[in-house]
Amino acid sequence: MVNLRCKKAVREELKNLRLHFVILDMVAVDVMENITAEQHEQIRVALSRSGLELMDNKKTIIIEIIENSIIEMVRNRNELSRTNFPEYLSEKLDCDYSYLSGLFSEGRGTTIENFILYQKIERVKELIIYEELSFKEIAVKMHFGSVAHLSSQFKSATGLTLSHFKELISKRQILVEDVRGI
Repeated sequence: MVNLRCKKAVREELKNLRLHFVILDMVAVDVMENITAEQHEQIRVALSRSGLELMDNKKTIIIEIIENSIIEMVRNRNELSRTNFPEYLSEKLDCDYSYLSGLFSEGRGTTIENFILYQKIERVKELIIYEELSFKEIAVKMHFGSVAHLSSQFKSATGLTLSHFKELISKRQILVEDVRGI
């Protein structure tokens, strides 16, 4: 589950099936009863109608928890500064980090470190688009060592310099304003 809409859909479908459950986090639900194969299929079909997928493979669930944890941490800048990702994930999932890292790489075709960097770059894009922060303030907020480090990571990930990206966004916003007649 990724957002409140997903949680609501899961909650409604499980209630419709008269099951007792607890939503544990953004990925896991604990159903109190032992469910039959027929109920399992009903849950799968009901979730599918809502555009959701039932994940009953433990490895897939662990990968989703890793992804959601990283996204949550990147969005919460205070956590980002205080957290050692490998330690945090190991504690949260009660697993050795090397196991989690291998599982993630196998399942997603990229390393946890690259996924973290990708999420940080996506957040940087949002900060450039929606906030009035300088590149230096963004570098500090996202815990890059310097603007130069942020700039090189951004260019490597997107193929664009920070300035060029900002310029493209500005032009796009001007075009949208022209279309709207603003």
